[in-house]
Amino acid sequence: MSTHKPSDRLLSLDALRGFDMLWIIGGGELAVALSKLTNWGWLNWFAEQQDHARWDGFHFEDLIFPLFMFISGVAISYAILGKVVKGNSRSKTAWKVVRRGLTLVLLGFVYNGFFDLSFADGGEKFRFASVLGQIGLGYLFASLIVLYTRHYSFRLIWLGGILLGYAIIQNFIPVPGIGAGVLTPEGCINGYIDRMFLPGRLHGTVFDPEGLLCIVSATGITLMGALAGEVLRSKTWSEYRKLLILSGTGVVFILIALLLKPVYPVIKAAWTTTFNLLAGGISLLLLSLFYLIIDIWKYHRWSFFFTVIGMNSITIYLGSRFIDFGHISKFFLGGLSRITGESWGNVIFWVGFLAAEWLLLLFLYRRKIFLRV
Repeated sequence: MSTHKPSDRLLSLDALRGFDMLWIIGGGELAVALSKLTNWGWLNWFAEQQDHARWDGFHFEDLIFPLFMFISGVAISYAILGKVVKGNSRSKTAWKVVRRGLTLVLLGFVYNGFFDLSFADGGEKFRFASVLGQIGLGYLFASLIVLYTRHYSFRLIWLGGILLGYAIIQNFIPVPGIGAGVLTPEGCINGYIDRMFLPGRLHGTVFDPEGLLCIVSATGITLMGALAGEVLRSKTWSEYRKLLILSGTGVVFILIALLLKPVYPVIKAAWTTTFNLLAGGISLLLLSLFYLIIDIWKYHRWSFFFTVIGMNSITIYLGSRFIDFGHISKFFLGGLSRITGESWGNVIFWVGFLAAEWLLLLFLYRRKIFLRV
């Protein structure tokens, strides 16, 4: 636990992280409630985007997790490379990275219900894979690549190797009894490896979207973020040149993903390379937009709401497992929800839910308390 606000932070990165977390902690549910109340066409479309694509395809909900991993990658360039530039040894920095990565894996166990001891009964009911675990391991592997490659070009080679190698594995290595390149829940090599080597319960029964191969692919989008962070940290390029590099790369990634999509589907649950390119491209465009408005044009005030969330993202993600924000919302707004009817009542409930979370985060923010692992 840190009790001071870290210095030398990229303001747009905290705001973008908060924007991303908003949809995890209740923003999506509020959008659904508003669409039912108003029945506006564009809002109905956006509400439909709050569910994952059934298998292949891409919804807004599919962007949230990879965007968070991308953002954690951008932070690598500031938190990890910044320390090395200031004289910290690579080995000591690497140990801190390992500790952080493994701590997130352990917190993932806690989030999945470790203390109900379901793992003790042979481990078959407990899910060992987790969102926090994938973030931790993706961060760990990407950080070590950044730490132990001396030049930006070698990191690009690592990224290309991960994306290409993963595509080759998924499309050309056969699954026994099924064949190669069968990208279905039962047929993809991700599920086969998870069934063979990942203990416990699989989230998708025959595969896990945070499974072993998915972690390898997710390392790629974290590394994309780290490379984007290096662009932003550059002292030789102007702000607008950085913006052009990031946004231009984002457009190229999206175009490549869409061109390959007919032969290599965009599948979030299997973290296909096309999914990585599409999600990474959109993440680059969002980072460019936030960087332009907040860090170049210096329009900060509107982003404070998001920054408060982004500065304590892990806190609110874990806190939602321990604190009943729904009960808090019902306690203060339950009467108003009841007398206004079901449609308005749902909107009021989710507004209260988000308000309770945000006020807790504001309390921590004002007292400069930020959870660090």
